[in-house]
Amino acid sequence: MKAAVCKTIENETKDMRTGYCEAMMELAEKNPKITALDADLMAAMGMAPFGKKFPGQTVDCGIQEANMVGVACGLSAAGYVPFAHTFAPFITRRACDQVFMSGAYAKMNVKLVGSDPGITAELNGGTHMPFEDMGIMRGIPTMTVIEPTDIAMLKNLLPKIATTYGMHYLRLVRKSVKKVYEDGSDFEIGKAVTLREGDDLTVIASGFCVAEALRAADLLKTEGISVRVLNMFTWKPIDREAILAAAEETGGIVTAENHNVINGLGSAVAEVLVKEKPVPVKMVGVQDEFGEVGKLHELSKRFGLEAEQIAEAVKEVMKRKESK
Repeated sequence: MKAAVCKTIENETKDMRTGYCEAMMELAEKNPKITALDADLMAAMGMAPFGKKFPGQTVDCGIQEANMVGVACGLSAAGYVPFAHTFAPFITRRACDQVFMSGAYAKMNVKLVGSDPGITAELNGGTHMPFEDMGIMRGIPTMTVIEPTDIAMLKNLLPKIATTYGMHYLRLVRKSVKKVYEDGSDFEIGKAVTLREGDDLTVIASGFCVAEALRAADLLKTEGISVRVLNMFTWKPIDREAILAAAEETGGIVTAENHNVINGLGSAVAEVLVKEKPVPVKMVGVQDEFGEVGKLHELSKRFGLEAEQIAEAVKEVMKRKESK
């Protein structure tokens, strides 16, 4: 493996769900204890090839997400490594008590995969558009909370998640995303990746917003503003050292997330800063609203997640920084 390498941003040639299925099949080939649990979404999650190739390592629980989590916890207690997938609002909101009690409290080894995060739910609308899933999960003790950026990161992280005992929540886009990293890049859970160096301000982004943050940095460069971009793909445990270094060296931070700013990435970053290094901060994200029906490009503008809006936030924080 090589250190995480950022490449020219371009569209992935395949969906994230395809990459997820491929990675899961590689894991299952090596370890017969790897088990995929489904809530009647094998086709939607791109996992049909897995079920066909590994019927003995596949459990279709039907549209019973809470029960699926309970089954996953039982499998964990029996020594299996269960990956339970469904839409993100259902595995977080609907099955929260089972995740908390049967999973985390009981010290199980379950990998929870929630798909279609935030605005990537698109036409499924507000009921299926989770802006709170990462916040719910990071509030559960012992839970590791991760949002892979692209397929290269996903394929590198899955084996590490599979071989690390404990509760993990993986926030996974099903469809195409922007390709940020070269294939074969290596990542460390709990460590942010510096994608751009900069001295004037730092943007800390995750998921869908990483590519937008990079585009914002390019826009600002034309105006003579040097922006550091950090990909904070692990929300818990968060990379405290990277946050404090950014605060010390650039003096201000903008966070960018496809999530509610309440109890989201911005909150997690602010929790670190307020204790040790207060600096001006602005949180780009969903401003305590429900989701709605729309296409990705429409919703990104509607909820203020585009590069231009991140760039404006940077300028605002720079003014606050300079007025101190």
